[in-house]
Amino acid sequence: MDEEVLAGGNSSMVVRVGDTVHRPAGPWTPAVHQLLSTLRAAGVTAVPEPFGMDEQGREVLSYLPGIVGNYPLPSWIWSSTILHEAGSLLRRVHDASAPLAHAAAEWQLPAHEPIEVVCLNDVAPYNMVFQDGHITGLIDVDMASPGPRIWDLAYLAYRLVPLGEYADPDAPDWDARLGRLDALIRSYGHEFDQAAVLRAAAHRMEDLAVFTDQRAADTGRNDFLEHAALYRRDRDRLLDMIASLKAP
Repeated sequence: MDEEVLAGGNSSMVVRVGDTVHRPAGPWTPAVHQLLSTLRAAGVTAVPEPFGMDEQGREVLSYLPGIVGNYPLPSWIWSSTILHEAGSLLRRVHDASAPLAHAAAEWQLPAHEPIEVVCLNDVAPYNMVFQDGHITGLIDVDMASPGPRIWDLAYLAYRLVPLGEYADPDAPDWDARLGRLDALIRSYGHEFDQAAVLRAAAHRMEDLAVFTDQRAADTGRNDFLEHAALYRRDRDRLLDMIASLKAP
């Protein structure tokens, strides 16, 4: 069957073949496939089903139909419905992944302490599939690794509240964002306070900046340096938000 290159990701090597997606594999692929199978067995069918490897050594996954939230984001991404569904779905993923968190496995990214669940590490609109204004899928989970629940929730908040430096004219006003953060935490269903999530998000930004600096050094691409600088500005913004919460 013909291969259709799927746009929107960081790689032009992801293709659709009929109702399947074929992607480059790595040493972490068996752990990711076990994670996907475990999630689906627990009733979390919003993730792809793994079908092993093809004759070219690529992983094969089921294709999830719908619209991926690529940038620039459509205005409906910011609906309260999607915010609620995202938090609720992430909680279900985490709960179902917990039995694998301490299992011996090779992951692409290092674990983060304290280990509680398997984090997807990149839960954001660009890795979500939507149909009719609802989240119907999570894709590109090959960055998963064990870590604390708040590590994933903080990055989801960064992208979907949002908490960063956005030029999107349709994004919620800054005055609304702490309320949206509260709504996301409630949807996840765990008693995290705002400062704890913001602090974890700031940690994520520094972690991303260091990772992106290394990508710039490895590739010679100056745009990665610009992204790293953005992450550090967002880190500082998040720290300012924490300070304002503590102010009398």
